[in-house]
Amino acid sequence: MDQSVAIQETLAEGEYCIIAVQGVLCEGDSRQSRLLGLIRYRLEHGGQEHALFLYTHRRMAITGDDVSLDQIVPVSRDFTLEEVSPGGELYVLGSDVTVQLDTAELNLIFHLPFGSHTRMFLQEVARACPGFDPATPDPEFQWLSRYRCTQQEPPLPCWNSASGIRIGGGGSHFDDLRPNGKGLLVDQSSRGQDKPENLLTRQTKSKSEITDMVRSSTITVSDKAHILTMQKFGLRDTIVKSRLVQKEEDYTYIQNFRFFVGTYNVNGQSPKECLQPWLSHGIQAPDVYCVGFQELDLSKEAFFFHDTPKEEEWFKAVSESLHPDAKYAKVKLIRLVGIMLLLYVKEEHAAHISEVGAETVGTGIMGRMGNKGGVAIRFQFHNTSICVVNSHLAAHTEEYERRNQDYKDICSRMQFCQVDPSLPPLTISKHDVILWLGDLNYRIEELDVEKVKKLIEEKDFQTLYAYDQLKTQVAAKAVFEGFTEGELTFQPTYKYDTGSDEWDTSEKCRAPAWCDRILWKGKNITQLSYQSHMALKTSDHKPVSSVFDIGVRVVKEELYRKTLEEIVRSLDKMENANIPSVSLSKREFHFQNVKYMQLRVESFTIHNGQVPCQFEFINKPDEESYCKQWLNANPSKGFLLPDAAMDIELQVFVNKTTATKLSSGEDKIEDILVLHLDRGKDYFLSVSGNYLPSCFGTPIHTLCYMRDPVSDLSLETVRELLAYLAAYCFETQLVTKSLKW
Repeated sequence: MDQSVAIQETLAEGEYCIIAVQGVLCEGDSRQSRLLGLIRYRLEHGGQEHALFLYTHRRMAITGDDVSLDQIVPVSRDFTLEEVSPGGELYVLGSDVTVQLDTAELNLIFHLPFGSHTRMFLQEVARACPGFDPATPDPEFQWLSRYRCTQQEPPLPCWNSASGIRIGGGGSHFDDLRPNGKGLLVDQSSRGQDKPENLLTRQTKSKSEITDMVRSSTITVSDKAHILTMQKFGLRDTIVKSRLVQKEEDYTYIQNFRFFVGTYNVNGQSPKECLQPWLSHGIQAPDVYCVGFQELDLSKEAFFFHDTPKEEEWFKAVSESLHPDAKYAKVKLIRLVGIMLLLYVKEEHAAHISEVGAETVGTGIMGRMGNKGGVAIRFQFHNTSICVVNSHLAAHTEEYERRNQDYKDICSRMQFCQVDPSLPPLTISKHDVILWLGDLNYRIEELDVEKVKKLIEEKDFQTLYAYDQLKTQVAAKAVFEGFTEGELTFQPTYKYDTGSDEWDTSEKCRAPAWCDRILWKGKNITQLSYQSHMALKTSDHKPVSSVFDIGVRVVKEELYRKTLEEIVRSLDKMENANIPSVSLSKREFHFQNVKYMQLRVESFTIHNGQVPCQFEFINKPDEESYCKQWLNANPSKGFLLPDAAMDIELQVFVNKTTATKLSSGEDKIEDILVLHLDRGKDYFLSVSGNYLPSCFGTPIHTLCYMRDPVSDLSLETVRELLAYLAAYCFETQLVTKSLKW
């Protein structure tokens, strides 16, 4: 929802909220939600200035009553906003964006959600900074150019694919303004002084959370998955990238990595017991953890408010229960109301994780709200793309068609922006491996409660499974087409009395069902286990886990380089074979004793090679024509088929327009022609000769002073005579004018 509408209601006349983003203000161990609004203020003289308005709020901001103005930060000369990666902390491309806001008086750290909206927000802040040049759309380069203009030492640019922004500014109208408690601006102080020292690079603060350890988006040599997805320009780069993908099997090998996938509907409860029996007991340390929750918070506040304390509680509980034999890095946390998904990897794998993206889709009330729906995290692991989806589908036994529709809506509406914004977004199906987990809510049908319980008591899960709605719908190709689910060898995970292993004894007495499921799609996937965990009794559901060995394509450096070199050589050979090439029968042309109004012609033949080509005589730098006025090429351009030949005439013709300069020596029969081949090289033709001066083209007053024929005079003599006459005529004009006076 666009929360800038709520902010706009709090603003005074002349103020406009350009864009707003939801963030988290980090102060020590404290985490507080803040709504950041970029406000534009129009000045009386017609200019405009900007400020960041920071709001506190208790829920998703719908109206002005939902927010309270906390601070105003003018976008002034001492303002900086830069992305930071706290020292010693590893970070992955696609994680939440951490930014540091600094002024002379403030130093604030915010976590902003990864995605196109945050990127747009940061770009708008960059544009709001004084001195921003619209002709330089890249905020990083604009930042550097601003420093060059002020002759200060530029800071090291802090670049991030999500935002690409380090922002600074100039003086602002908002330096004089502070909130009056009603969201309005009151003039309270004089304009602050510029403090350029605040623009210098500063050391970022460290962070104590031990699980945030995934490396920055720096490209490592071995991270070929990232290299292949870098934005490229030009046809050649596109061809290289395409052929690398086609030949992927030549330079990669399959390596198995262990994935733990877990799902748990916690029924709005806080963690009351250790999660190790579910997450780490009796298994080898996984390489990757994918942990999903549903119904994290069932309160009405959780539906409307952005924050819930349950998120931090369950995050901490999971982090403390990961396998003790390995150190893990949190890659991403994504939540939609009560649906949360966590992704961890072993620390040594962090460098090979790239292109992390996270999105949410609500399918609940009105088909859009987040009480039901799905969240997903996609990422590149070495050279394999993986998408993990956690969903909570519609409830009640008879609503299987609604569940089917929820699944289809999640598939169609879940879209991830690519690194290259010119490419279309990725959908769930566009990944090599898809892991789908969650409370899918499919029930047991056509059996009464007692019959279901009896089959469970007899451990006749195969018979019971025949009545499972998900099995029926998959067989009918209504949902999860192409997905696989392991054999259900554990009893249904829903519904129990909280705190026990007893079936539901409430008034509704719901029938047991396998609501909590894990499915997968892709190649090189082996399921090692699929089980429920009866030891956990916090919820009316039991958690479910599955351990997979997933074959991931890993780049072998030597083979990659060899393949790349082969592709480049092949392209070079192809390009060279397709470059137009011609042969010229003659390249030097000499026209001896050129006379006035006498056409002289020299011919040469242009013979084409094996590639069709288009040729043309082109202008030399700073010249209006491809040749001098007395010269002409016929034809001056044309097209040649393979092995075709064409005769071209070079014509020299001196008329009254060109004769004067040639007679006086100001010009010579000398020129260079440039014959250009489209997509090919240039050929240079030399034209030389001599001109025989005559009375034609020589001014009559000059002829009157000549005692000998023009043809008998040297060019030096003619040149001196012309200079003398020019000076004489000039003096004569001056005398004539003085006599008139």
